[in-house]
Amino acid sequence: MRFRNLRELVVLCDKEALTISQVMLQDQAAESGQSEAEIMAAMAEYYQIMKEAVRRGLTEEITSTSGLTGGDAKRVNEYRGSGEPAAGDIACQAMAYALAVSEVNASMGRIVATPTAGSCGIIPGVFVSAQERFGWEDEHLVRGLFCAGAIGYVIANNSFISGAEGGCQAEIGSAIGMAAGAMVELRGGTPEQAVHAVGLALKNTLGLICDPVGGLVEIPCIVRNGFGAVNALAAADMALAGVRSAIPSDEVIDVMLEVGSAMPSRHRETAQGGLAQTPTGRKIMKELRNRKK
Repeated sequence: MRFRNLRELVVLCDKEALTISQVMLQDQAAESGQSEAEIMAAMAEYYQIMKEAVRRGLTEEITSTSGLTGGDAKRVNEYRGSGEPAAGDIACQAMAYALAVSEVNASMGRIVATPTAGSCGIIPGVFVSAQERFGWEDEHLVRGLFCAGAIGYVIANNSFISGAEGGCQAEIGSAIGMAAGAMVELRGGTPEQAVHAVGLALKNTLGLICDPVGGLVEIPCIVRNGFGAVNALAAADMALAGVRSAIPSDEVIDVMLEVGSAMPSRHRETAQGGLAQTPTGRKIMKELRNRKK
């Protein structure tokens, strides 16, 4: 890639009068030897998988393999249609769609890791709900995925995207930043605004631990995806309104690395701390173990 951080990415976009997605598509084609059309076609297939996961989670009876989770996406979607949600219809829709994809993941359904399976609901929740709201063609959303991918590329190469390495800030946080930046581009914002959205998003997930109950990517992972979709929309709107990340986004990514490296191992996907070790968390873990005997 011709960029190592978000600042270099913005400079490149400005110099060549390109969007972030266009730079990412060009660079990926150059590195892979495939044509841009071939790469677009592959990404279009991924987007169809995302949309199908949303549909399944909202229309089918979804229960996780552990039996711990399932049905919350449908509950939120039904609540959304029953009146005026406190967060508003738009946020509630993105939340329901993100929950849907995460529940499909927990039931061993087909999803796209964005950037991980544990954070797979945020980008589809934001993208699919926005597509329905704004009437965008699939190609527009597919291009948005390249913008999200460029942001994820920078985060992965300068910090973490794995909960086992850097806590949930690395998974949910990265996905929120990717979705927020991509939404800015999808709405016609500049590359600089998109990068500010990333910083705004990541600042507000710093220190988020990874504490899956029973060691499963369900509790609290699924609801964090729902909240994450709403946070991504908020960060995108702030950036589009002209709010800037006072701490440059690349520095925020550096801080994510610092915080994740200092995080105790019990708070990094080991189920040895946090919610996993509450009385209820331990009870659930014991019940799961007994069920396997």
